[in-house]
Amino acid sequence: MLPGKAMRILTALTYYRPHVSGVTVYAQRLAEALAAGGHAVTVLTSQWDSTLPRDAMENGVRVRRVPVVARVSKGVIMPTIGMWATRMVLAHDVVHLHLPQFDAAGIALRAWLSGRPSVLTFHCDLQLPPGWFNRAAGRVVRAANFVAGRCADRIVTYTDDYRRHSGFLSRWNSKTVLIDPPVALPTVTDQEAARFRMEHGLDSSRGPVLAMAARLASEKGVEVLLAALPRILAKYPRAIVLFAGQHRNVLGEQAYADRLMPRIRELEAAGHWRFLGVLDPCRMAAFYRHVDVLVVPSLNSTESFGLVQIEAMMHGVPVAVSDLPGVRTPVASTGMGRVVPTGDADALAAAVLELLALPRPLCPPSGVFGRYDPRAVAARYETLFEHLLQERR
Repeated sequence: MLPGKAMRILTALTYYRPHVSGVTVYAQRLAEALAAGGHAVTVLTSQWDSTLPRDAMENGVRVRRVPVVARVSKGVIMPTIGMWATRMVLAHDVVHLHLPQFDAAGIALRAWLSGRPSVLTFHCDLQLPPGWFNRAAGRVVRAANFVAGRCADRIVTYTDDYRRHSGFLSRWNSKTVLIDPPVALPTVTDQEAARFRMEHGLDSSRGPVLAMAARLASEKGVEVLLAALPRILAKYPRAIVLFAGQHRNVLGEQAYADRLMPRIRELEAAGHWRFLGVLDPCRMAAFYRHVDVLVVPSLNSTESFGLVQIEAMMHGVPVAVSDLPGVRTPVASTGMGRVVPTGDADALAAAVLELLALPRPLCPPSGVFGRYDPRAVAARYETLFEHLLQERR
């Protein structure tokens, strides 16, 4: 294959759409942008839902889902993944892996043995819920990630801030590359935005709208927002929190949900909290049109950036975000929000009240979001892949 020509790109990750997480959104946006650029892109992933097709073309991307026989913590066991990995690595020019992922070690080793260049995109350090079993599972996955890191030609991370603080990335400074994550949402009409407003009762008499866009998972710090709400409600008695994202049956998070739900149900009954469920891209764009402040109170390095911050900022919405490596970068680079000490409910409440006093919408710095366009991100990956192929020759 010559530089500038179409490549056969194999992308591998444990979960792919319609599973919703920052990793799956990133992988889908990038895979579809590469496919739109003329490359043959295949995603190798798990059939985490037995109703999903095992082999399908989805928005120009071929998706091969491997059957799952069991779940281990937040991971899956796929007995035939080795067979499919061998077959598909040999059929592609470049291998692209998303970490953390237990199966990445075997796939990266196959790429190395077969002479195919491989690139890892490292999304976050792994932190599983407490318990001896999760501790053991975490050690296994971290060991697998280490093997994948040794075999990979390059490792991509979102920000230098996270690179400098990550235990995994600090091992591989010489092969680490910074590439901004892909962020894009469709434009919605005023009529679509109005339908969303009516559907969720966001009339003009309603107080300010706070929002979270996440899974109901322990690393997201939902309890910090819950603890901050009394102070916010004291000033804005009609304020409401809109929670966009999966809140039922989140993998490995049932105990966390059970702990928070009594307080959330009280807020729901009083009209201060509303679960919206998983929204498609058009409805997410409409969602941001009605938000006054996005809250990202994440608690640990499982969160490394927060794509939703850029989505909100593109709509002029400020963000109150935890002071975590990588996660604080969007606010620090744009000035569109406040960074607060991690886990500090009083500081979060103060930041939200300060942001609510600002005029709407905020105007982002000119041209700051162009680098997040999926086409621009895909172009950087294309250049990296082509460079590695030339090195192999």
